[in-house]
Amino acid sequence: MKLIISALSACTLLTFGSLANAEVAVIVNTGASSAPTQSDVANIFLGKDNSFKAVDQTAWSPTKDKFYRAVTNKNEAQLKSYWSGVIFTGKGQPLPSVVDDNAVITRVSSQADAIGYVDKSTVNDKVKVLFTLP
Repeated sequence: MKLIISALSACTLLTFGSLANAEVAVIVNTGASSAPTQSDVANIFLGKDNSFKAVDQTAWSPTKDKFYRAVTNKNEAQLKSYWSGVIFTGKGQPLPSVVDDNAVITRVSSQADAIGYVDKSTVNDKVKVLFTLP
């Protein structure tokens, strides 16, 4: 029994370890006419720039955490607080969100002015990678 528990523990650590090391790709539609910088992407995902339609992910996953920490320098609590303030003051609404990487790719590939973020391993030829976050 101890052997089984040890094996399961090792598998869990390997799984979470690989998630922590996964790269995040910031993606746009293949027909996008411009390429926003990382600073522009931060403003887009904070609702300050409407040049692209941001596609967010619903759940706070390792991919979402890595994206927001790297691009906006905000963690989950800080982001929730930020959006509460924006909503309360009437200056905006939270971004539309989808359930997972595949849904982000589907939405971004179907809208010419959409932008999103996904685990780099899920990227396909239907979208263009702007940059990756290690």
